[in-house]
Amino acid sequence: MEEVIDGILVKYPLNNKENLIPVLQEIQKELGYLSGDSLLFVSKHLNVPINQVYGVATFYDQFHFHKKGSFHIKVCKGTTCQVNQSLALLTEIEKKLQIKAGQTTRDGKFSIEVVSCLGACSKSPVMSINGNYHSQLSKENIHKILSSI
Repeated sequence: MEEVIDGILVKYPLNNKENLIPVLQEIQKELGYLSGDSLLFVSKHLNVPINQVYGVATFYDQFHFHKKGSFHIKVCKGTTCQVNQSLALLTEIEKKLQIKAGQTTRDGKFSIEVVSCLGACSKSPVMSINGNYHSQLSKENIHKILSSI
């Protein structure tokens, strides 16, 4: 991991705070997430206090601090999806996979993320798995979808 981060950091000038977001984006693209160590390396390289690096990384939804599973599930919690029981379906997914939102299964196969909106309100409740949308969900079809993977 350290070699990957070093390979990214050498592309960016030392002490240049303006590169913070691009550096974080590139590290996440390569590693799949931002580790605590990666934030420390970035802090030292760009000469940005670690609390600022962490603040930026936590401010933007695009950054993640845990490796995603091979099958990354996004569950919509938008108003229409909530009215149509998306949070109850989230509970069902968590039970089936034995993890909570924000976690990854021990085998690295599944991870769950709750998102503000997936933009498919007319087909709610909705979830996506690696960008493939599943709509008008019920407990029954959630079990079928997860069992088929």
